[in-house]
Parts: sequence; structure tokens; C-alpha cells
Amino acid sequence: DEPTNHLDAESVAWLEKFLATFTGTVVAITHDRYFLDNVAGWILELDRGEGIPFEGNYSAWLESKSKRLESEQKKQDALSRTINQELEWVRKNAKGQQKKGKARLRAYEELCDEANKFTARADLDSITIPAAPRLGDVVVDVKGVSKGYEGRGLLIDGLDCMIPPGAVVGIVGANGAGKTTLFKMITGIDEPDKGEVVVGETVKLMYVDQSRDSLNDDKTVFEELSGGAEEISLGTRTVNARAYCSWYNFKSSDQQKKVGQLSGGERNRLQLAKTLTSGGNVLMLDEPTNDLDVTTLRALEEAITSWNGVTMCISHDRWFLNKICTHIMAYEGDSQVTFFQGSYDEYEEHRKERMGGGEPTRIKYRPMPAMA
Repeated sequence: DEPTNHLDAESVAWLEKFLATFTGTVVAITHDRYFLDNVAGWILELDRGEGIPFEGNYSAWLESKSKRLESEQKKQDALSRTINQELEWVRKNAKGQQKKGKARLRAYEELCDEANKFTARADLDSITIPAAPRLGDVVVDVKGVSKGYEGRGLLIDGLDCMIPPGAVVGIVGANGAGKTTLFKMITGIDEPDKGEVVVGETVKLMYVDQSRDSLNDDKTVFEELSGGAEEISLGTRTVNARAYCSWYNFKSSDQQKKVGQLSGGERNRLQLAKTLTSGGNVLMLDEPTNDLDVTTLRALEEAITSWNGVTMCISHDRWFLNKICTHIMAYEGDSQVTFFQGSYDEYEEHRKERMGGGEPTRIKYRPMPAMA
């Protein structure tokens, strides 16, 4: 059940190899699309109360799903035309044809029921990130930064990089490598041992951490997002609070749910929506894809790539990173961090050329330098 959540690249690579040689049967619930591509021989899709089996990996299933949806759309279009014709007749409902009219009305109701089968109730149309205030030339400039802890060693040694306006930076590396530590240095929660982290004057940070602990379980979704107000301030503009809730697929009755009753994915969405009310222009996401279903992942991918701010995202979801990233910041071991311009797949090719190929291995750190 979600075996790759919280696993780093090395652990996922090991698991994929193990399952490839495992002689028994494996049934896995997962939203990790690369994992599905590399491991799965069958896909069982749960859609609108039905289980639809498909022989093949995730990429092959996507092609099959696309064709099925295209076929469904044609049927739905034809059904919509029939419904509209029936509705037009029902509205006319001429006198003297009441008995016939009731039969046609029943037919209309049946057609509506049939049409509803095409729509899954849990579909998420989109996630909307409010437009970001304009950024200046300096966003985040990391100059010769070193950071470590006694007992863990030197995590980062002499990191230099400049995050440009409009960038989407994927941050990858083993658990405990120092990825969240970098976020803490950017936000000012922690400080480098050497060097400096310069945050531009026009930057307004928005940070979604892993814990989601800042949410109040006793409040409703609407109260948590709006504070009970009818309007929400998004930086320089205001929007209707209930409309804003619906941007993140909290519609009608869902807005009255207690936060403590939400699923992991719903809490994730709520935390993101709450953070974005600050109307910032640099979004920092720490493992945002954990507990999100594939539909929500796609909506988040589209929202990030359409947004005009900077996104920095710590994630082990390789498919997600490959779709959104313009740059990769990789913790590669020996206290070294590589900043690479390109997608995740392009980074992987570059890494294999530099390091002689192979899957990621357990990283090691240099010892802490002696204190003067």
C-alpha cells in the first residue's frame, strides 16, 4: 500500500529490482507512475465503481485509457444531443399529449441517469495558483554554502547556485541528505556554517512543509481556509472564499468537513491552498505528492507549469519532477550538491555519464571540519 511514499531513489531502485526477480504475486496500490512503468505487468484501474484490468505497464495503460476516453466522449456527445432533444420536447409538453408526455419525461430522466455515469464524482478539474507578484533579478542566490551537524557529518560543502525567475527546481537526494535543511536556510529558520543564502528583495516565500501539522483538526475546511470570512485576500486582490475552496476541489458539502476527518491527500490539498493565500512568488514544496492521487497530481503539475512564480520542490516522485522541472538540484553524496539545468531524465543521463552509470547508491558524507 503506497510502498514508495517516503522512499528515496536508492530505496526505490532496490525495491524495483527485488520485485522484478520476486517469484510470487505482487499487488501494489501506488500513485508512483515511474514505479508502475518499471514494475507493473498489469494495471487495475478503479473507475466509477468498476475495476478495469489492463495487461501492460503505466505508459501502455495511458494509451489505452486515452482511446477509451475518446470513445466515451463520442458516446457522451451523442447522448447529450439526445438529452437536449428530449428536454426540448418535455418543455413544450403540448396539451392533449400528457400521457405520451409522461413517457417522454421518464425517458428524459433515464437519459440523465445514463449521462451521469460518464462523470466520476471525485474528478478534480484543476488547481489554480494565484498570479505571483513580479520578481526582480535576484530570487535565491546560494554562495559557497556549507552545512553540517555533529553526528550526521557535513551535508553540504561549498554549494554555489542561483535560482532564476520562472524556474521550477526539483530537489532530489537520499532521506536525511539535507534537502529540508536547505529550505530552512532559505526561510531563515537555520543558518549556514559557511557562506550565505541571499533572498531577493522582491521575494515573498510560501512554504508547504511535510508535516501538515499547522492545520486545526477541529475546524471545517471553510473555516481553516477563510477564518470564517466571506472573502480571502490573495496578496493584492481578494476572491470569494467559497470559490477559492472550490479551486482545490473542496466543493459544497466538502467545505463543511472537519479537517480531522480529511484523508492524507485532502489534507495535502488543504495545506497547499492555505499556504497560497499569502499571495507569494516563490513556492517551496516539501514532498507535495505524498498521498495525492494521480488526478490531483496531474492538476498540480499543470498548475505549477502555468504559474508565473518560482517553484522549489523536494520530491522522490520522478514522473512528477520530469513533467515540471526546468532545473534539478541533486544531493549526490560526499557532501556534494549538483545544480543542473534540464529535466529529471536529462539530469539522470548527465549523472550516468559523469559517474559511470548505474542506479543511485547509498550516499556518504564528509566528516565535520574541525572547529577553530
